[in-house]
Amino acid sequence: MTGSISGGRLRRNPSLDVLSASLALLLTIFGALLLVAGLLDDIAARLKLPGILLVLLLGLLTDNDLSALPNAAPRLLSLPQAEQITQIALMLVLFFGGLTTNWHHMRRVLRPALRLASLGSLLTALLIMLVVIGLGALPGTAIDPALPVALFVGAMVCSTDASAVISLLRPLASRLPGRLLDLIEFESACNDPVAVVLAGVALAMAAGSDVGSPSMLVIEVARQFLLGTLLGFIGGTVAQNLLAFRGSTKTVSQLPVVSLALLMLLVGATQLLGGSGILAAYVAGLVLGNSGEGNQEALVEAHSGFAKLAELVLFLCLGLVVRADQVVESLGWTLVLFVTMQLVRAAVVPLLLLRSSFTRAEKLLVTMAGLRGAVPIALAIQAAASDVAWGSRMPPLALGLVLLGLTLQGLSLVPAARRLGLASVD
Repeated sequence: MTGSISGGRLRRNPSLDVLSASLALLLTIFGALLLVAGLLDDIAARLKLPGILLVLLLGLLTDNDLSALPNAAPRLLSLPQAEQITQIALMLVLFFGGLTTNWHHMRRVLRPALRLASLGSLLTALLIMLVVIGLGALPGTAIDPALPVALFVGAMVCSTDASAVISLLRPLASRLPGRLLDLIEFESACNDPVAVVLAGVALAMAAGSDVGSPSMLVIEVARQFLLGTLLGFIGGTVAQNLLAFRGSTKTVSQLPVVSLALLMLLVGATQLLGGSGILAAYVAGLVLGNSGEGNQEALVEAHSGFAKLAELVLFLCLGLVVRADQVVESLGWTLVLFVTMQLVRAAVVPLLLLRSSFTRAEKLLVTMAGLRGAVPIALAIQAAASDVAWGSRMPPLALGLVLLGLTLQGLSLVPAARRLGLASVD
């Protein structure tokens, strides 16, 4: 009961009335924001722009302070809440990425893609880490030169976002070499777990966990990768058999529920055992998406909705927990890091594709296609919600880097592809 009856009238509990009003306000605001985000994503697709850009701006321009409203919480979204939401969103996005990866198409670019995703990401993270340490050692700079923060910054920006690149290349998608698009997509799908694991190690080091020595660092990274891959494969195989067994028309409506429950169970158990839950989610999606059993079409359709919701919520979260003035204040170091990222990728990509069959023009476009998206956002919020002293500086930096990449770098992809002669004639 929410109240007591006295004299034939129901007396409501005032504290519950306040709670109900606060919940109603939050539902109204979040519902409106999600509706506008969906519309902006559709508008961006029509304008040949990545939806990330407009949704990030929506979150950035939305005031997160609700203290002036009656019966409202102080903030629309707190950092701990944003961190939990973004981790769940990242799980759904990467699972869907694995689910929609066609292994038969990707096999022709398997070796160069894995080199870029693994060794390329590690080199990118380490080189940027060295630059951050070097900049922090300069007199008069406000950068912490300590190893954990430098490693975290390198990890945060070492992965790329295929959805942003493909959405920008959409006008030429049918005219570009298929293996070039496969390389860009496969690299982006595989390098996200590298960033997540390295960032987790950096946060553990900053918190004082025993991963400070080089040997312990290597062991920790290897353990998370091996356990994540193994448990993801096992979990994906079990889910494949279970969903195939239940794949009759009577259970199609239960398919999203069962698959989502299995995904949550797999990621949670992998995390508890010390593996990378994000990597396990991607591997499980890869196994399920290429099994050829069960109702694949219904599974992909269900999780496409989950992934789209997760992506929109993820970008809204970053925009809400970061103020526009914080982005402006960090603009100087954002520009320095952005230029460093371009130089590092320009050195790493041609080196790792040196003996591949890709042409010089194709290598150049792959170099330019290193846009950042969901993963830096999720990692930045994770750092801000942690106890590390430098965590609060990461979200403005991540948001600035993503926006710069989408505008300065991303909008030049289509003109560059045309000038490089990579787009075939209609």
